[in-house]
Amino acid sequence: MPDSPTAAGTLPRVPGEIKVLICAAFVIAIGFGLIAPVLPQFARSFDVGIAAAGFIVSVFAVTRLAFAPASGRMTDRLGEPVVYVGGVLVVAVSTLLCAVADGYVQLLLFRALGGIGSTMFTVSAMALITRLAPPQIRGRISGYYATAFLTGNIAGPVLGGLVAGFGYRLPFFIYGGALVVAAAIVYFSLLGVGGRRRARTTDLRPKLGFRAALASPVYRACLASGFANGWSTFGVRVALVPLFAVQTFSNGVAIAGISLALFAAGNAATLGLGGRLADTWGRRGPVLAGLATASIATLLFGFADTVPLFIALSVLAGAGTGLMNPAQQAAVADVVGQDHQGGQALAGFQMATDLGAIAGPVAAGLLADAYGYGWAFAATGLVGLLGTATWLGVPPSRSAPAAG
Repeated sequence: MPDSPTAAGTLPRVPGEIKVLICAAFVIAIGFGLIAPVLPQFARSFDVGIAAAGFIVSVFAVTRLAFAPASGRMTDRLGEPVVYVGGVLVVAVSTLLCAVADGYVQLLLFRALGGIGSTMFTVSAMALITRLAPPQIRGRISGYYATAFLTGNIAGPVLGGLVAGFGYRLPFFIYGGALVVAAAIVYFSLLGVGGRRRARTTDLRPKLGFRAALASPVYRACLASGFANGWSTFGVRVALVPLFAVQTFSNGVAIAGISLALFAAGNAATLGLGGRLADTWGRRGPVLAGLATASIATLLFGFADTVPLFIALSVLAGAGTGLMNPAQQAAVADVVGQDHQGGQALAGFQMATDLGAIAGPVAAGLLADAYGYGWAFAATGLVGLLGTATWLGVPPSRSAPAAG
């Protein structure tokens, strides 16, 4: 049955284990932001072309997508803490190996390895939050977790600028070392959780596989909106919006940077609100309003021929995305429920998002080359609106019963 509302003033506290995950998310995100600006330049230093340098970024998402099902099975079999810590350590090793790579092929392989570790800790973290988060504050916790990642992604490039003068390799050493420390802290903090999980050798919780989760209209809607969000937010926003700004405005490089920063600011401004609304009024409303807002703003990017309009659309798209994300994450957790092992279902949702992030830049880029940026942004907005439409069939209750 859907969870009943909790009386004001009696909301449960955020579990300590989840606070640890939120702090770890910040460390991981700040390190990712630290290396993201220098990674393509590092690849170019090995005398490769622009396309090859761009593939260094893409291969991370490709391996995340390919390894997500295995991560789900590992999470169900070994327990969330073990897979989480293992994934963080894999990314740490991958990052340190990138720091000592002496050729493009090595850098490519080491970065691909990082994608495997990334999906391990992403899926296991979602599973752990699903199991430990009190249902009454799932939306808020999803907002806190997303805010930690967002704040780290904003702070990372700032720190990267401070160490940029020391060469391309130093940020990788810093990030790899920080991940080792973070993995150790998370391991000891979650040891009790892992012990309780491993003690249940007969596995008292039934598994919720991907096919079983598909029986839920909420889960199907989450897959559609997750794909649309990956296409727009993690794909087109990073790949095409800066290129459009450079082509359209005289000071396009600076405008592109400002637009990305203000997208993040708009996102941060509404994440908390999205979480509270999801817990109070239900998951459907914030997803419908947020994804529709972000999609319409993205669709209009192709018509932004002035800087104020371009900046305003960036803020609006970020605000819509921030409003949607906590409710979407909470809805996935509702479907799985605390009484199921949901590694495979959670991995399926993550795969939908990653698939959108891979397909979006390719499809929109082809449209931009053939017909112009207006068509590329229009197609991206349409994908988002189609994802929005799938939520019209979701019941308006505050949370969804677990699929059975």
